[in-house]
Amino acid sequence: MLSNAETVTPGIQQQKKWNVPHVFVILFAVIIIAAISTYFIPAGEYDQVEQDGRTIVVDGSYHIVNSSPASFLAIFESIHKGMVSSASIIFYIFIVGGTFGILRATGAIEGAVHSISGKLEGKEHFLIPVLMIFFALGGAMLGLAEETIPYITIIVPLVIMLGFDSMVGAAIVLLGTSAGFTAAFMNPFTVGVAQGIAELPIFSGLSLRIVFWAIFLSINIWYVMRYAKKVKKNPEISLVHEESGKVLSNLGTQEKIEFTRAHKVAFAILLLSLITLAVGVIKFGWYLPEISGLFIIMGIAMGLVAKMSFSKMAESFIDGCSVLVLGALVVGVAYGILVILQDGKVMDTILHSLAGVVGILPSQLAALGMYIVQCFINFIVPSGSGQAALTMPIMAPLSDLVGVTRQTAVLAFQFGDGISNIFTPTSGYFMAGLALAGVSWVKWMKWIWPLILINYILGAIFVSIAHLIGFH
Repeated sequence: MLSNAETVTPGIQQQKKWNVPHVFVILFAVIIIAAISTYFIPAGEYDQVEQDGRTIVVDGSYHIVNSSPASFLAIFESIHKGMVSSASIIFYIFIVGGTFGILRATGAIEGAVHSISGKLEGKEHFLIPVLMIFFALGGAMLGLAEETIPYITIIVPLVIMLGFDSMVGAAIVLLGTSAGFTAAFMNPFTVGVAQGIAELPIFSGLSLRIVFWAIFLSINIWYVMRYAKKVKKNPEISLVHEESGKVLSNLGTQEKIEFTRAHKVAFAILLLSLITLAVGVIKFGWYLPEISGLFIIMGIAMGLVAKMSFSKMAESFIDGCSVLVLGALVVGVAYGILVILQDGKVMDTILHSLAGVVGILPSQLAALGMYIVQCFINFIVPSGSGQAALTMPIMAPLSDLVGVTRQTAVLAFQFGDGISNIFTPTSGYFMAGLALAGVSWVKWMKWIWPLILINYILGAIFVSIAHLIGFH
């Protein structure tokens, strides 16, 4: 009898073990909470006007409207509506993934990573700060976010071959870009839009922003390198050891592979495509449709160089898409949360209430209050330019009333907008990046939460400093 009990006990203990819910379960739970909130939060709206091609909220125009609580069916409809709303991002993810599926099929990645591994032997850690500075400059000066996603497919296998893991590969791109985007000094989509609405000279306050950018980036580099060195020393402690192993197996044999002329031409096409992408974004205002078209052309060109048949290209494209199904669908489900809040007409009410809280704070705490409000708003409005258009028409005049400079109000906006972009599920480009890297959101959160806390504290300190010195 005792032996039977002993046999059963491990099974019982295993059943009692709690597992983190699937990301779809977490997101659907948030959708339900958002739907319930539409029954308790009064419906309201701000008047909006078109100005210089932007939709601007009219300060002082908030008014109560007829309630529109989410119905039972609306909860489930929101998933489809969210996928329709985010269709451009979802299909962008598939196209980028499919294109790099063609690149992987050429064998160029295997040849490149083996070649680089040999050249960087013993100096692998230097690659992390160099690449993160590159992405941080892109985020700070060009406002790059979605545009950096394709790099993940190149960098993840590279760092794994160098002895790190897929978490490091994802972090190099996501945290580098995030540091630049959060503490940007010339981002036209956040700083430029917000300063324009606040009637400040575009990109004014550059010197202090560069200092904040350097500090933010240094902290992020330190955090990634600290983890990378531990994984390099003992791969077993990697949070994504199994996932990284799958990436290696997908690359094929780990034996020395020659980096052939065809491989070099394929990477030359990649480099030319990325340069074209940068020129298109900066000079011609390209966005997802143009970038997607560019990558399809790139994939076909690489396939031709590798002497692949068109059928083989198509099969490789599908293989590349298949590994991103989960990540792409997560983006659509996450957008369902925004659909519920928008259709329920409670988003503007939430904004109005948060702005009201800031208005009653003493001058010494008002700047910090603005920062906290912007942090909360970014959970429901993940778009940087969208949040600027929504909040700055209210925050700019409010800053005058509470004794905070408008420049500080813009700084509070950009920190509040940027930090959560590397962990909130409603951030489309972030979720797409994790999908490409093969890193689950739950494991990412387990790894990243101390840095998130550090970044939020840094943001609060910087906003407080700006307020104390009368940042103009």
